[in-house]
Amino acid sequence: MAFEPPQRLVRALGENETRHNGGGGAGDWLDKVSELAQQAVDLRELTVERVQAPGGRSSLVVLVRQVDGTPAVLKLAPERARPESERAALAHWDGRGAVRLLNPGDTHGVLLLERLHPDMSVRSLPEAKALLEAAGTLRRLWVEPPAAHVFETVAERTGRQAEAMRASASADAEVGALVEAALAAREGLIAEPPEERLLHGTFRQSKVLAGERTPWLAVGPDPVVGECAFDLARLVRDRVEDLIASPSGSSITRRRVKRLAESLDVDQERLRGWTLFRAVESGVRARRVGRPRDAELLLEFAGWL
Repeated sequence: MAFEPPQRLVRALGENETRHNGGGGAGDWLDKVSELAQQAVDLRELTVERVQAPGGRSSLVVLVRQVDGTPAVLKLAPERARPESERAALAHWDGRGAVRLLNPGDTHGVLLLERLHPDMSVRSLPEAKALLEAAGTLRRLWVEPPAAHVFETVAERTGRQAEAMRASASADAEVGALVEAALAAREGLIAEPPEERLLHGTFRQSKVLAGERTPWLAVGPDPVVGECAFDLARLVRDRVEDLIASPSGSSITRRRVKRLAESLDVDQERLRGWTLFRAVESGVRARRVGRPRDAELLLEFAGWL
């Protein structure tokens, strides 16, 4: 069968190429992903149900069944999406708080995962309940990283992002003040991190899906090692469009920072700092790849912090 990549994935990988001036390799991967998917299916003797749509922004997700009829998910991702890092993290969590990896010894950017309910995330819950369930899931993921791990650190990842932010700010005076504030916050935060944990890296409500063996499980990590506040920061701005639309959005945001920090034993000021950095980084990146509406929302949100 033809494994047609969903348009959401095509657009996102196109943005990735733009960010890297055509050097991301995503176009080449898209050209051959259907062939790669067919090879992966044949090798594992899987029965294909359908390609998940709209799917993710960095991988092709295919709903399949194994030889014994057990439902599963086949996930293929280009090298830039760091699928082997995701594999290592999922293997280390071994199903505790995260989707279970079914082929830990595999390679070549192919992940075979337990089947969750792909159309049911905690984002479908009322906001207060969604935040509670998402935070509880996140807490289970914060474990000691494996010995001699090869995961990127928070300092390394944000260092690369900081360089891109400086370059954007030099060419875009409108974001200069926010970028400087975000970079200053980062410098203070990386100086004395309070702990070193294995983090999800890109955690938000839509990354928590309903499961069978436990109600909610995290999917799609881009793992990184560092302090817990970094991981929690992305959750603070979930449903940012609703926050911006609310006349009391800024006060809601401050209460959310306080509530999440207290519920997960994270320093409130460190959470605020990482929330600022990550919101500005995402907003600047959105401007750079031609998503002005997203950029406007994110940068307005950042201005509240």
